[in-house]
Amino acid sequence: MSNNDKTSEDVKMSNNVKRFNNVDGLFIETHFDPANAKSDGANMLHLDNLEGLLTNLVAIRKLVSSF
Repeated sequence: MSNNDKTSEDVKMSNNVKRFNNVDGLFIETHFDPANAKSDGANMLHLDNLEGLLTNLVAIRKLVSSF
């Protein structure tokens, strides 16, 4: 598993857990090349993964809000 994939999965899991705990705000660090970022690269979501993450989070929010 590449570092970008690991970071992406960690961010997804963290945001899913927060959503289910009624947290409505997100702070997402993104970068087009996290491995070469000047700082915090290991904590960043690759920019190419942002749209998919947000799409999934919106779907989760809609589902949770429907109950």
